[in-house]
Amino acid sequence: MESTDQRTTPDIRDATSFNESRDLQQAQAGDTRGNPGRTEKRRVLLKLSGEVFGGGKVGVDPDTVRGMAEQIADARGEVEIAIVVGGGNFFRGAELSENGMDRRRADYMGMLGTVMNCLALQDFLEQAGVSTRVQSAIHMEQVAEPYIPLRAIRHMQKGRVVIFGAGTGLPYFSTDTVAAQRALEVGADEVLMAKSGVDGVYTADPKKDPSARKYEHLTYDEALLNDIRVMDQTAMTMCKDNGLSMMVFGMEGQGNVTQALLGERIGTTVTL
Repeated sequence: MESTDQRTTPDIRDATSFNESRDLQQAQAGDTRGNPGRTEKRRVLLKLSGEVFGGGKVGVDPDTVRGMAEQIADARGEVEIAIVVGGGNFFRGAELSENGMDRRRADYMGMLGTVMNCLALQDFLEQAGVSTRVQSAIHMEQVAEPYIPLRAIRHMQKGRVVIFGAGTGLPYFSTDTVAAQRALEVGADEVLMAKSGVDGVYTADPKKDPSARKYEHLTYDEALLNDIRVMDQTAMTMCKDNGLSMMVFGMEGQGNVTQALLGERIGTTVTL
């Protein structure tokens, strides 16, 4: 006979109403008041562009993704990590739209590309010994969990890396905007923007202008007023309005991702 003391963990899929769903989300996060709570660890949102996954080519470059996963693994246990990935190594909705495709359909194709990158990164993180969960804004239960902010927070509290895919699940939004939005929803302390081919924010394109000067620190107002393309303006405005700081750093360099995750200042810091 089963013990009456035996308890099962509530599952969000068992919810039969919106209110019950909300209550189960809060229970899974360990807080019935709607406050996700915090551990003593730093919590960050890492934004990785799709181009990084392809190593400059179409598709996924296994060696490049393995290297990223190993650097992320080196920070495990020290910091709570969420990741937003782009899909530019497969599809870019805006570019497909410019070539005659319906913008909405093109954006959905781009979202599916991000999920492929999520699964690739998850695989190499798991190989590196890091427990990982993929959450998708488009429901595809066989390969990813649905995006539930409090569940994502709970995963991070348990030491898992959470990778967000499929953008917002809606067309016309960039993955930069998704990074800002997800960071705010999961209570991240900072957004980390990993760039390929540049190690921070410059006064001009350093590849075209040798006199371009690197910013060590920049405010959101300076970036917006001077049209400095740190990330898209919608995303920067979200970060500015909510007091969320950002660091832009270069992917190149041994251990750069690990250093950024651990809070070392290696690029350009953007604050209020």
